[in-house]
Amino acid sequence: MRQFATRGTRAWVLAGATALAALSAAGSSLDATFANIDRAAARLTAVTADLHYVAYTAVIQAEDRQTGKFLLKRTKSHETLALFDVREPEPKAYAMDAHKGEIYLPAAQTVQQYDLGKYKSMINEFLLVGFGSTSKELRSGYSIALGGADTIGSAMTTRLELTPRSPEKLMDVRRIDLWISDASGIVVQQKFYSGGGDYKVATYSNLVLNPNLADSAVRLNLPKGVKREYPQK
Repeated sequence: MRQFATRGTRAWVLAGATALAALSAAGSSLDATFANIDRAAARLTAVTADLHYVAYTAVIQAEDRQTGKFLLKRTKSHETLALFDVREPEPKAYAMDAHKGEIYLPAAQTVQQYDLGKYKSMINEFLLVGFGSTSKELRSGYSIALGGADTIGSAMTTRLELTPRSPEKLMDVRRIDLWISDASGIVVQQKFYSGGGDYKVATYSNLVLNPNLADSAVRLNLPKGVKREYPQK
């Protein structure tokens, strides 16, 4: 009986030690990823990448896929400019700054303009998730769990699971998964989970960090005669 008890005690001790070791390793990996993110955030001013974007709607089991060029710049005045120049399946472009969002539809020679002023902080936050946000900023807005190692394309990454802390954000986004490059500390894939099984995935490839981008390169370059519409009015 004593021998059985000793063996049982040893088994529990071994199991406990293994669990503690796993928790310690996970904590170290999370801390290492945070440090990687902070190093990247400190030096990031701009990024260009090829972007493959998928929006999945569960109720009709349909995917909307778009591919094109993504550009982001953080200006000296701390404004964030972003441009998604869609090449396929049909040309269009999305541009955002702190004040407005624009959708250019070349086939209709139309630009739709949206006022983003009152959503400025939220827009900036979502634009910078993985592109310039520090670990402190991420942790202030989200509960963060370690998802583990993963490979996206040829990039070795660490996946983080972010759950918004505020009820307002939870109404729109239930969770965000980020795949952070182990080499650069920059996001190479984002997945935004909404209610009802809907989600959006943005996958970035051929990333170029800190190119010399003029502000005009991250704004719409519109031809003459384009009609401007204001759907919010």
